Amino acid sequence: MMNIENNKECFVRLWLRLERTRRLFKGQYRRFCIRRVLQVWFGGEANDDFIWEVCHLASLMLDEEDEVCGWDELPPPRLYPRKHRELLRAIVAIRLGINFYKQIDLKALDAAYSIAFPMSTPINVNKKKRK
Repeated sequence: MMNIENNKECFVRLWLRLERTRRLFKGQYRRFCIRRVLQVWFGGEANDDFIWEVCHLASLMLDEEDEVCGWDELPPPRLYPRKHRELLRAIVAIRLGINFYKQIDLKALDAAYSIAFPMSTPINVNKKKRK
């Protein structure tokens, strides 16, 4: 059972676990998709309703062409972190029963990505845009 919290240490563990899961699936010739990740991480708790809720929340913050579905193949988190960021955000919100938009520490989530993947470009989706 996974212990999920809304802090940087937990987010680092989630990013690293996501990469380990991707490598495990690649070695087993299995599809790296949201449905399979949730089934491995949460076992029997990952029923269709839980998977749908995670996919729905993760898709809310993405563009239409980036929408995520349970069976869609996910790219490597190191190279394309945006979908994975929203996936982890949705998992934390659902597991802790907190608000997806306001209560998740996004700065800690983005900083955890930089810790988990130190040679990658840092992500900061919520930075201010110039007018």
